[in-house]
Amino acid sequence: QLQLVESGGGSVQLGGSLKLSCTASGFTLEAIGWFRQAPGYEREGVSCIISSGNTYYPISAKGRFTISRDSAKNTVSLEMKDLKPEDTGMYYCAEHRYHDRCSLHPADYVYWGQGTQVTVSS
Repeated sequence: QLQLVESGGGSVQLGGSLKLSCTASGFTLEAIGWFRQAPGYEREGVSCIISSGNTYYPISAKGRFTISRDSAKNTVSLEMKDLKPEDTGMYYCAEHRYHDRCSLHPADYVYWGQGTQVTVSS
């Protein structure tokens, strides 16, 4: 059974940090994206990484978020620092339909986890 499971979410105050993890079962992680969705807003990409290790971030995340992979554990992590209230939302990881591509468009991804909640208070 192909499955992605996110973990590591929680509640932090302005300026705090969190590390999210995405673990796969049933397949090997290749090109993974992290997305977030706040109530009433569309899902937006915050980071992605491909099998070669290349990464991409939107301006909103650059310098604050770091995506990395642990191939031995079949896990991709997202370290977030200097968190702001606008970072609040449900965070999802997903597998891109192509192993060597990275994008921030949800429609490019085929497998999704159930999400982990991140709440940043001021």
